[in-house]
Amino acid sequence: MPRSSTRTSSVRRSRTRRVGESAVGALLVARVALMGALALLLLVAGVWTSWSSAQYAMLVKARERGTMTVVSCRGERCTGPYVPTGGDGERRPKVSIAEAAAPDKGAVVEVTVKPGTAHAVRTGPAGILHAWVPFAGSLLLAALVVAGGMRLRRTAWVMGLIGAVLLGAAFAAL
Repeated sequence: MPRSSTRTSSVRRSRTRRVGESAVGALLVARVALMGALALLLLVAGVWTSWSSAQYAMLVKARERGTMTVVSCRGERCTGPYVPTGGDGERRPKVSIAEAAAPDKGAVVEVTVKPGTAHAVRTGPAGILHAWVPFAGSLLLAALVVAGGMRLRRTAWVMGLIGAVLLGAAFAAL
């Protein structure tokens, strides 16, 4: 009796080939897991770095709030006198703010002072956006890892666009 031409015959692969295919599959899964862990590490580091300033810019309950007049800028910090506008704040002859968050010399900017220091953090929308710039950068870096290492291109595009929009908004606000 002849065999039907529509029926396919199964070809049996050798044990060595099956083990080799399993090893390649395991390596692919390991690569995706490693790249996922690296992307997660980048995002956690970005949030951790941003939160050190963002908590003062965003959560202003029981914080020392006021205004700072930018007098001089040296290195990466700008300094000037601080005048409280609310809370239990006291006048300070000199506080410092990150140069990237400071407007031109002579400008008055709303700030909150980190407790126990002379470091000020800009408040308001511009200060919040500036505080989240490290997270935006980590989104951009993680997008590269997700696209290249995990082959999730759409997810990477979304992450990259969110990071770029956040950076652009911070640049426009400052």
